[in-house]
Amino acid sequence: MTRHTATARRNAARSFAAFLPVGIVAGTLLAGGPAAPRAWADDKPDPVVAKVGTEVIHLSDVTLAAQGLPPQARQMPPDQLLPRVLEQMVDTRVLAQEAQKTGLDKDPAVQRAMHEVQERALVSAFLERQVGPHITDAAVKARFDKDVGGQPPTQEVHARHILVDDEATAKKIIAELKKGGDFAALSKQYSKDAAAVEQGGDLGWFKTTDMVPEFSAAAFALKDKEVTPVPVHTQFGWHVIQTLDHRAGTPPTFDQVKDQLRQQMINDEVHKVLAQAHADVPVERFNLDGTAMKATDQAMPPPAK
Repeated sequence: MTRHTATARRNAARSFAAFLPVGIVAGTLLAGGPAAPRAWADDKPDPVVAKVGTEVIHLSDVTLAAQGLPPQARQMPPDQLLPRVLEQMVDTRVLAQEAQKTGLDKDPAVQRAMHEVQERALVSAFLERQVGPHITDAAVKARFDKDVGGQPPTQEVHARHILVDDEATAKKIIAELKKGGDFAALSKQYSKDAAAVEQGGDLGWFKTTDMVPEFSAAAFALKDKEVTPVPVHTQFGWHVIQTLDHRAGTPPTFDQVKDQLRQQMINDEVHKVLAQAHADVPVERFNLDGTAMKATDQAMPPPAK
């Protein structure tokens, strides 16, 4: 339960990050895509491949559009991919020209949406050009050597637990275990951690950071096969913990963590660019009703008792 909750929180944080500037650039850089659309070579033939009304579409337009597709799509052979991209571009321009005939491009709401798309594209290209050169394979490997490869092995424990709502029940379980009670059977009888109950309360191997601090501190302090002498209280309830074994964890390989390291490096670089932008551009915030902010408007409320 503790591990699943921590994972859910991390996933929520990642989902929120998708709305931040880092989310704009991360997909392209993680996929190993170009930092920005590559310019068409001046000496390369650039034929017209379609005419839509008075607009023309060049081969360079189609190729650059294809570069913006997801990596899986870009794996298609060019003779299959480019015709499909061209058809989509033709359809889009046909519909856009029909929309312009109705004057829809003058609608304020549509203009605002078009401005947001244009602004997002501009920010994406800017971030990719600012961040991309720093996120090379060599840089990611150097980060691995510094942060992972050179670190001592992380300690892990293999433990199981029984989670209940009150301290009295937890103490009763500890007493039954001291009398020779079967941990798995008691887990099935008492524990409210449904996922762990299926494994007899077994949580497998974990590091200190995988669990909430109170749980980890207790589990790592126990000797092999030892049960907590008193119940352990966390935000989830009362735990009876038995540590089964200790080991030095195997450090992850470069291939296992390179994408995670690349994401961390992207985050770091984007936040640097964002901090510099804030230093260069004056920003004045107002309340959501348009009134001027007071010093107390952004103060955090006192914690609930």
